[in-house]
Amino acid sequence: MKTKTKIFTTAISLSVTFFSGQNKTIKTHFLDLDGTSTNIKIQPTMYGIFFEDINFAADGGLYAELIKNRSFEFDEPLTGWKQPNTKTLSPNLDSGFLTIITDKSKTNKNYARITVWNDKNYVLENEGFRGIGLHQGEKYDLSFNLENVSGNISAVNTSLIDENGTVISSVSTIIKGGGWQKYNAVFAPSKTIEKAKLQITFSGKGVVNMDMISLFPQDTWKGRKGGLRKDLVQKLYDLQPGFLRFPGGCIVEGRTLAERYQWKKTIGKVEDRENLINKWNNGFAHRLTPDYWQSFGLGFFEYFQLAEDLGAEPLPILSCGMACQFNTAELVKMEDLDPYVQDALDLIEFANGDSNTKWGKIRSEMGHPKPFNMKLIGVGNEQWGADYIERYKVFEKAIHTKYSDIKIISGSGPSPDGEFFDYGWKELKKLNAQIVDEHYYNSPEWFLKNADRYDKCDRRGPKVFAGEYAAQSVGVVKPDNKNNWLTALSEAAFMTGLERNADVVTMTSYAPLFAHAEGWQWTPDLIWFNNLKSYATPNYYVQKLFSNNKGTDLIKISENGKPLKGENNLYVSAVRDLKKEETIIKIVNADPQETSVEINPKNSKIGSQMTKIVLTSAGLSDENNFQSETITPKEETQAIKKGKISVEIPANSLVILKIK
Repeated sequence: MKTKTKIFTTAISLSVTFFSGQNKTIKTHFLDLDGTSTNIKIQPTMYGIFFEDINFAADGGLYAELIKNRSFEFDEPLTGWKQPNTKTLSPNLDSGFLTIITDKSKTNKNYARITVWNDKNYVLENEGFRGIGLHQGEKYDLSFNLENVSGNISAVNTSLIDENGTVISSVSTIIKGGGWQKYNAVFAPSKTIEKAKLQITFSGKGVVNMDMISLFPQDTWKGRKGGLRKDLVQKLYDLQPGFLRFPGGCIVEGRTLAERYQWKKTIGKVEDRENLINKWNNGFAHRLTPDYWQSFGLGFFEYFQLAEDLGAEPLPILSCGMACQFNTAELVKMEDLDPYVQDALDLIEFANGDSNTKWGKIRSEMGHPKPFNMKLIGVGNEQWGADYIERYKVFEKAIHTKYSDIKIISGSGPSPDGEFFDYGWKELKKLNAQIVDEHYYNSPEWFLKNADRYDKCDRRGPKVFAGEYAAQSVGVVKPDNKNNWLTALSEAAFMTGLERNADVVTMTSYAPLFAHAEGWQWTPDLIWFNNLKSYATPNYYVQKLFSNNKGTDLIKISENGKPLKGENNLYVSAVRDLKKEETIIKIVNADPQETSVEINPKNSKIGSQMTKIVLTSAGLSDENNFQSETITPKEETQAIKKGKISVEIPANSLVILKIK
């Protein structure tokens, strides 16, 4: 995700034809469906997921930890923590105080030293991620590391309190012995709260050290301790994604090279993973989030595990030695590039090596003896220019010398056209690059007009990964962008063009994936969530309908011998699913008037039953929200008579026809 150089105007200028025809009679289109093989396969990776830790997508989102800054590692170590009865410039003899102790020899370098003078008055609180979401009837695991230093503190008393300070669950933990020990407790909230706090008090006076104060729901995805938020992963699972790209995005590059994402720091014991400031902490002036950090509880092992859970190919993206070119554009000298290249080679060993290899052994010790069978790797995010090409060459040679079967994703920069885009493609073609990542954030009108983008693409060149795209209702990097029906409809129209060109386009993913309702930086986003629940946007349902109905083989569908790529505001693609013995037709009517379609099948057997799935809304500005999802697919069945398919296509709609 980057701030694009090309910003689109607030007023979206749609073509006259888009809004024409309000009073016309219903037009009928006569389409020919040719079941003859095109010898073009729809790749299993055609529709996937792009994950980036933006909009609180990881900490505060997918990663189910409920305590912010649990190990006091932020630049301001008390971020997220408050001591309501502790005063500055006071010995606090009537309460107590907390100081931060630092050991720079450790990755988890900070811990809290708490001095309690009056246990009736000293309180420590954590605010969570814009509050702590709790569900009545669920259970929550609390854990913390504590060292009893001096005095007679006998217990740690922890409570979950609501916004009014009312206790909704509490538990007291008896402190035993000296030295660092891990303690565990379980909360059972008496009511559902969106913005609770964790409150800690003590029994007795003295000094204790505390670290890794953590709170997780027990009901995580697959019930894993310290795992992922169940409702969010379920939405990903329901997409049936072909791949999971991680961890970003600009997160990969960092504002500086020191702040880049380093996968080796995200594996091993969670408590030993080194925290790092998030690039989006101050990425946009309109949404500064100084409390946005990365704990890496969701690290590379967890990403691989998630991909496996989803049945998706893992696609890690690694730094190529270039910091974000929209920020510092810091470069590693070519003579110093070896450690970056080695990181890529070591990652392949971590994912695919057996337990006898250095990195395969670490994966095995983390609980996954079998290899993850990684087939794809990305070199750089959306870099551009000669510096990128120079570095890409080194990575490509090193990776393919040792791992010839790994496919490498390269990049064409942050824009869908222009000087850097053209240069990147020209050079990558010369190098016989395998898959080139293209990004486009643009107006709905652009998406409607570019359904033919790949029709004349070189069939002998690199394959295309449409790695980041989303229609922007107002303009790129505008905080008022909406996930409305117009943006989703225009994306659906564009996606028929991607599918029609499946011999060139082999991977696609919408971006960004997640957004916290109060912690976002970028709009629009596929899935919105707060501390208690989530909802799917119209754009999500477009992605789901395409992905769940991708088929296995492309077939031709045309009108008067030509593909439909916006003529009369109609967009169409068709596939066969050889496994299910289905023909699947995707139709987008981007017109404010209903239309009728008659389909004449040729060279294929058509059954007598058809499933029709319709996604539409009365208004182009309509949206889903936390209260209701009004824009969702509606399904019906209808009979096919005499081998002729006749169907009504509502105004401004995406229609999926599934024929056995």
